[in-house]
Amino acid sequence: MLNPFTNTINHSLKMQLTCAIIDDEPLARELLESYVDKTPFLSLQGSYASATEAWGKISTQPVDVIFLDIQMPELSGLEFSKVVPVNTRIIFTTAFSQYALDGYKVNALDYLLKPVSYSDFLAAAQKAYSWFEKTTQAAPTEDVGEKISEQADSFFVKSDYKLVRVRYEEVLYIEGLKDYVKIYLTNNAKPLLSLSSMHAVEEHLPAHPFIRIHRSFLVNMNHVEMIERSQIVIGGKHLPISESYKENVQSYVRGRLLQGRM
Repeated sequence: MLNPFTNTINHSLKMQLTCAIIDDEPLARELLESYVDKTPFLSLQGSYASATEAWGKISTQPVDVIFLDIQMPELSGLEFSKVVPVNTRIIFTTAFSQYALDGYKVNALDYLLKPVSYSDFLAAAQKAYSWFEKTTQAAPTEDVGEKISEQADSFFVKSDYKLVRVRYEEVLYIEGLKDYVKIYLTNNAKPLLSLSSMHAVEEHLPAHPFIRIHRSFLVNMNHVEMIERSQIVIGGKHLPISESYKENVQSYVRGRLLQGRM
């Protein structure tokens, strides 16, 4: 007998997603394994009883999707989700609904409440499939140069399916998320959101006055209101200066002082 859910996606199947299951409950793992087995676009690469057991494998051979339990001994799912490879999507599974908000705080793709039904599982899996499908379709026509391209006094960034011109002088700071960047501007209360990496953005910005102060923050030093030992105040916001980028800030300040510009 054909499964009513799998029958709806066989006709449009274009790719396979690799996945892993991490759950300390044997019965929960077995149930998810059976769901993966009857979902045609999923390929199970590993099933693990703990995050620590899974990490050695996933860190060297990343998968597309992880079905990840939240409450586990040694290393919780929330903690583990922060160290997975950047292109891996997380779908949390848990028996406790109060963890839903925490799941979304770490940019989980979806959240499944135990006992997980196949209809809910498939809906979450299809969400992952759609995410990767859009990413794959964008790859041939949208390289980094199209998402972010530079001009003499500005650069173009793709946001909400539009190319938006941003003048360098209007940028306050840029915040890096997992797969996106937020660009905060002097003339716009709402930041621009773009599918890109901090590295890609940094390559298209002039070295001065833009400097990296943290793995998640890149600032326009012309708009800095105050510099303290471990933070910068810009646009009324306090941004942290991490240890690895303190020398960046100190070198910039020394250079400006020698030039009499600060």
